[in-house]
Amino acid sequence: MDKNVKTRYSDAELQEFKNLITDKLRSSREELAALSQSLSNPNMNGTDDTAGTYKTLEDGSATLEKESINQLAARQRKFIDNLENALVRIENKTYGICRETGKLIPKERLRAVPHATLSMEAKLKQA
Repeated sequence: MDKNVKTRYSDAELQEFKNLITDKLRSSREELAALSQSLSNPNMNGTDDTAGTYKTLEDGSATLEKESINQLAARQRKFIDNLENALVRIENKTYGICRETGKLIPKERLRAVPHATLSMEAKLKQA
């Protein structure tokens, strides 16, 4: 095995990724809180005095919007879980190592997708 090939990121590099992930976690949690807030406060458009037909349309629209917000919130929760798992990998010093190839995932990919567990090589093989 070539001694010049890195098998893991240095503690300083891991700290850089930890800072990036911590920032993303903070903003993701804020976004999730906003989504949750919009779900708990039904939109009051003052349609109580409109005709029944419009009320039915409004209810359908509100249901669709609520469903959409629920999907966004679920996606956001999954993203937060993935970021939290990435922090665990940083603590274990296994962060940035492709779970398929065992090679280091390039920094550029990790900066773009900080919770990545696959290199592009492995990701493309999945497709």
